[in-house]
Amino acid sequence: MKISRRAANIQPSATLSMAARAKQMAREGLDVIAFGVGEPDFPTPEHICEAAREAIEAGHTKYTPASGIPELKEAIVGRLQAEFGLTYAPDQVCISNGGKHALMNIWETLLDPDDEVIIFAPYWVTYPVQIELCGGRPVVIMTDASRNFQPDLDQLRAAVTPRTVAILVNSPSNPSGGIFEPEMLEGIAAIAAEHDLTIISDEIYKHLVFDDRQHLSIAMLDDETQARTILADGVAKSYAMTGWRIGWLVGPKEFAVKAGSIQSQETSNPCSIAQYAAVAALTGPQDCVAEMRDQFEQRRDFFVEGLCEIEGIQCNIPAGAFYLFPDISAHLGRELGGQQITTSLELAEYILEETLTATVPGSAFGAEGFLRLSFACSVEDIRRGVERLRSVLTG
Repeated sequence: MKISRRAANIQPSATLSMAARAKQMAREGLDVIAFGVGEPDFPTPEHICEAAREAIEAGHTKYTPASGIPELKEAIVGRLQAEFGLTYAPDQVCISNGGKHALMNIWETLLDPDDEVIIFAPYWVTYPVQIELCGGRPVVIMTDASRNFQPDLDQLRAAVTPRTVAILVNSPSNPSGGIFEPEMLEGIAAIAAEHDLTIISDEIYKHLVFDDRQHLSIAMLDDETQARTILADGVAKSYAMTGWRIGWLVGPKEFAVKAGSIQSQETSNPCSIAQYAAVAALTGPQDCVAEMRDQFEQRRDFFVEGLCEIEGIQCNIPAGAFYLFPDISAHLGRELGGQQITTSLELAEYILEETLTATVPGSAFGAEGFLRLSFACSVEDIRRGVERLRSVLTG
């Protein structure tokens, strides 16, 4: 059977692949510690689950408008106004089947063949793949752990070409946990304005910021920047709702409407029941979000301390999200267990096989010499995982 070049060339998500391997090993009865998955380990808060049950009982099990129910759009714009002072109308929102789908809607609505999108590495594994699937070309700018993964604005300015249409910002970042400082966002906004570029701001981790920081969206800088910015977001990370598959984009009305038209042809509406649950998440009590954030921060501190005690590992303290992104380059080029380890992928596979501890290689995020480790797991698993890493790397 014929397979398109597009399908033949695509690679599965490295994070999901590692998670699948870890889950399969666990099903086989092995004691696997999963640092690979980007998924909160908390249950979805009960008031959200109750809203889903009520939606079923009320008969909300039919098609909805393709771009989402009005109640959820109103809840999203209400939350943006209340939390960040950003004013939008409901018709500037398109609800999607998760945050990943929101981004795909953006690229399909924005890109023509050979359009360029500037992204910063380390980047989430799906960004370049989605851009390429939609006919665009990702232009990667490396950032440095020594600068807390803040981009170099001179490099950004030099990367702009006549084919550039957008700059992608992800703050807090997956995988680094880095947060763009205000002056960095201002610099990015100025370059975007100078060249009339769209800004895509992936803010799925906006509620998971630590050390008493407050989230700053690039759309909050001024009206002009807000007008050229498209927000991508969802309920997955903040409300432990990864499986509910509700995300959204927010931007200019004409863009949101066209994205909804594309979605109407591809998937129709997101799950009706999950949409009503998301309304409860956004309009209900928010103490559950703060409680999860506080536990993530405690886990972060415990994990960083333990990891940095292992010889040959250097690790920045992430300001947000729930990932560590340690530099493990000192362990590349070594022989471990009779194997020559030269890449982060080889090291991640060796760690999984030898210690039953799942990590994700930095190469998947465009940053060789690093591993990504999620702390969306218990402190006890972190403690055990650190000891396993110590034993395999220093034993």
